Amino acid sequence: MFEQQPQELQQKVKSLATEAVQQENPAGWFEPLYKGAKGDSQLVPWAKDKAHPYLEDWLQNHQLPKEKPAALVIGCGLGDDAERLADVGYQVTAFDISATAIAWCQQRFPNSSVKYLVADLLALDASWSNSFDLVYECRNIQALPLKIRSQVINAIAPLLAPEGTLLVVTRHRDDHNTPPEGPPWALSDLELSWFQDLGLRETNRKTFLEGDRKIIKQLRIEYSS
Repeated sequence: MFEQQPQELQQKVKSLATEAVQQENPAGWFEPLYKGAKGDSQLVPWAKDKAHPYLEDWLQNHQLPKEKPAALVIGCGLGDDAERLADVGYQVTAFDISATAIAWCQQRFPNSSVKYLVADLLALDASWSNSFDLVYECRNIQALPLKIRSQVINAIAPLLAPEGTLLVVTRHRDDHNTPPEGPPWALSDLELSWFQDLGLRETNRKTFLEGDRKIIKQLRIEYSS
């Protein structure tokens, strides 16, 4: 978790993100972070070198909706979640805005069935609309500032195929009126409700509490198209 990283790394992330926001390029800090890590995953705050535990927990209780369902992993980072979905039978497309991250994935998993791509969430291929049985969004929305949050959510919702599932993992805040300090910038219930405004149905929500001194509320939410 970000809170468990060394203070120096936390400050580096905040500095990169702040600079990117000031330059009106809110996703522009990911490539410098991955490039600066120089192949050391410990310098990528969210890298676990294994699938996210909330995804693993979800997979234990969900069967494939059909044979060879299509899955999309948003902001795939170093690829562990994408590989796990492929392992259980999904045909996976995974993208990240960072070319360094995608090259890192391809180096880690040279024989992977996952289709790794460099892509911008806010400028996706139009052919991806209504194409995926599972869309997995893990903590990318919260890494982007509030002023583009509706734009980000509007980009994600149309990706689901009919009867598809959107799985969202995010930090949560109870107070919508007070802007959170970040990154990451936790999501509020009002912001999460925008998925429903776009035609999705929330079908399940699970809360996780993390941290010792400071308790952080995390959510894993399922939406259906």
